[in-house]
Amino acid sequence: MNASPSQPHPADWQETQGLLPAVEWDLPAGRHQFHKEHLMARIHHDLDNSASSPAPTRTAKPRNRFLRRGIVLPVAACALAGAVATGVLLSGSSGGGATLAAGPALTTRIGTADAHGVTQLLDQISLAAQEAPVPQPSAGQFIYIEAKTANTYVRTDGGKSSVVSAPLHTRQMWQSLDGHKGWLIDPGNIDGTSLDSKVEPYLNAPSYNYLATLPTDPDTLLKKIYTETKGHGPGPDAEAFTTIGDLLIQSYPPGNLSAALYKAAAKIPGVVKVDDAVDAVGRHGVAVALLNETSGQRTEWIFDNKSFTFLGERTVQVQGASGEHGLIKPGTVVSTEAVTQRAIVSAMKQTPSHTT
Repeated sequence: MNASPSQPHPADWQETQGLLPAVEWDLPAGRHQFHKEHLMARIHHDLDNSASSPAPTRTAKPRNRFLRRGIVLPVAACALAGAVATGVLLSGSSGGGATLAAGPALTTRIGTADAHGVTQLLDQISLAAQEAPVPQPSAGQFIYIEAKTANTYVRTDGGKSSVVSAPLHTRQMWQSLDGHKGWLIDPGNIDGTSLDSKVEPYLNAPSYNYLATLPTDPDTLLKKIYTETKGHGPGPDAEAFTTIGDLLIQSYPPGNLSAALYKAAAKIPGVVKVDDAVDAVGRHGVAVALLNETSGQRTEWIFDNKSFTFLGERTVQVQGASGEHGLIKPGTVVSTEAVTQRAIVSAMKQTPSHTT
């Protein structure tokens, strides 16, 4: 994977001219449950650590989507169960940050999907990942990931609901190699939010050191993914695909692991090739995708047409309608995220341009 992909201006979205006045966000569909699961996992973890007896064995752990789609749960809310009972309202004004403005919903051309050729495409992508140079971090260093992201949601204002999109914005994340130290800077938290955690890394909340322990045989790796995500998501295949996508976009996998992840993805039923997709910063590419038959939304991993470098991921409504009152129609970009920089740095909050 390239450490610093280019960042052209989004050319294929409807321009967000005449943005509406700054408003508070309604949580996108499914995020209330995410915050509830995240909070309960933290509560259970704290209770387990405070007990004198060993922590109970769990067959599966909840997905840690703490970083996905630019949704930030303030750390203070983790201590307040009442915040979940009433729903966490994201106003984008935590930590001295400015409130995010909402604009017209992002839309796109729906690319043509074809099951033929997807295995060959993933083989090419896997080979490119295997050959791409990936820096080896040293003890005390941090993984740095920078991305451009935006999401679409149903906003209700004065009793009237409409589909709007948050503006494209930059998110910066740092994580120690063991996963116990981290920092996130995102709109609404411009001073940053601590991602420090005592929880040992696992498949849905990995660290670099954890990734280094994963098997690189595609069959063994996929079996592990299916086993550890059993019972989560809309179904085992969709959850396996989502898990691999999370690892690709929210971590810095070694080249051999990235290659194995792509080969594993080729074995997931329903995975298709999409002829054209556009990432969050307007880069066109070919995509590997999976349709959620229930929601009608298709998640697409986007790759450069020539180098097969991973560019980002987006979810597009391609069938039917979703969201409150079925307001999210085909062609709507539900969420989009482009990886613009991925690097090894020597300190928390240090960016590659300031690395000495």
